[in-house]
Amino acid sequence: MCQATREALISHSSFTCGRFVNRLSSITTRSALSERVNALASWLEERFISRDVNFASIDILADLEIERYRYIKLCGNIAKHSLARLHRNVNDLRKLLKSAGHDVSIQDACLAMEDYFDWYFGDVFMFHANHITESLNDIRWEIYEYLLPEYRRSWHEKNRFDGDYGYRVPASISEPFAQAMYWDLMNRVRRRPYMRRFVVNKSFKRPHLSESCSQVE
Repeated sequence: MCQATREALISHSSFTCGRFVNRLSSITTRSALSERVNALASWLEERFISRDVNFASIDILADLEIERYRYIKLCGNIAKHSLARLHRNVNDLRKLLKSAGHDVSIQDACLAMEDYFDWYFGDVFMFHANHITESLNDIRWEIYEYLLPEYRRSWHEKNRFDGDYGYRVPASISEPFAQAMYWDLMNRVRRRPYMRRFVVNKSFKRPHLSESCSQVE
């Protein structure tokens, strides 16, 4: 996998696993979809300790305690932005290091950003990406199956030779923008998800080798 692809993956995952999952978990009522969303949300919110994270640039080994979604978000920001736009993230890393007993300067935290990225993105995230990908694909399928009855109710063929079609938009959706979004959503249901359901090896669902054996309470 090339570096550009990796950076796109981590940037997309940091967004998807944060806002998308949190928002979806607050609105879904379908039991299967809710179970998938809540399982991933709970996993992302779990705090864990990475043992002996090597910040070689500042000669520090640290045991960092962090939630999974926070380490992914920080990796995504580092991949997406230059150091000049990472002031808030530099301070977040300083707080993590201070919690681990290492009070470092802003300059040292800047130096440590690349070490953080190499450790968490190059190793931990590459391991966790297997579980995240399976979970997101399951959620995608559950969304598709959730919307399929509405698509079947709404879609209809128009009396034209070129196969024109339309949707019976619910009366409660009256604003033009909302109607356009409804059409876009239904058009997405016209095709099954591109990726079939799959299950990754159970070894990828265990804690990473650098994680503490038990989750932090």
